Amino acid sequence: MILNHLWGLYTHPKEEWHSIEERHESYFYSLSHIAIISLIPVLMSYYSAAHLGWSIGVGDIIKLTPNSAMLMSIGMYFGLMVGVISLAILIHELAKAFDAAPTYTQSLELAAYTATPLFMVGFAAFFPVLWFVMLIGLVGLTYSVYLLYAGTPILMHIPEGKGFIYASSVVTCGLVLLAILMAASVILWSMGMGPVYVG
Repeated sequence: MILNHLWGLYTHPKEEWHSIEERHESYFYSLSHIAIISLIPVLMSYYSAAHLGWSIGVGDIIKLTPNSAMLMSIGMYFGLMVGVISLAILIHELAKAFDAAPTYTQSLELAAYTATPLFMVGFAAFFPVLWFVMLIGLVGLTYSVYLLYAGTPILMHIPEGKGFIYASSVVTCGLVLLAILMAASVILWSMGMGPVYVG
C-alpha cells in the first residue's frame, strides 16, 4: 500500500524511518506517495474556496468562482509536486558536501515523507478561518521539520551531529524554494491568472 508508512511517521517516527531505510521502495513508489498526499490540500482548498468560503476575521466571507478555484487547485497541485521533487534534488546535491552519497530514491523518500505532515494540514480547510488554518499549519510545519531532523541521519547514513547541520541546510534551501514558488505565483497572478471572486 502506497500510504503504509503514514501511521508510523506519526506514532513512532524514528522506527518508521528505519523501516523506510530497510525497505527502500522504488522511486515511483515515493513519487506515488507524494502524488496522493498532495491531493489533500488541493481538494480541500478547492472545496473551501468554491463552496465554504474563507473568513479572514473581519468582513464578508471570501469565495472564488468554481472555475477559478479549479484552476488555482490544479496550479497548486503541480506546484506542490514540483516543490517536493526540487527539494529531493537539493537534498541529493547537498549530500556531497556532507560526505553522503544517497540515491535519488533516498532523497525523494526523505523529501516526500518529510512533507507529508505539512500536506495533511489541508484537512484544516474544513474550517476555513485564517487564524485556525495558520495555527494548524504551524503545527504541521514544526512536525515536518522534526521528521527531517530525525530522518536525515538514518536515510543519509551520517552521524547525528553532521545530520543536524545537513538537515538545517535542507530547511534553509526549502525556505528559499518556498519563496521562489510564492514569487512565481505572484507573477502568474499579475499576468491575469489570479483568483476570480464571487461578487
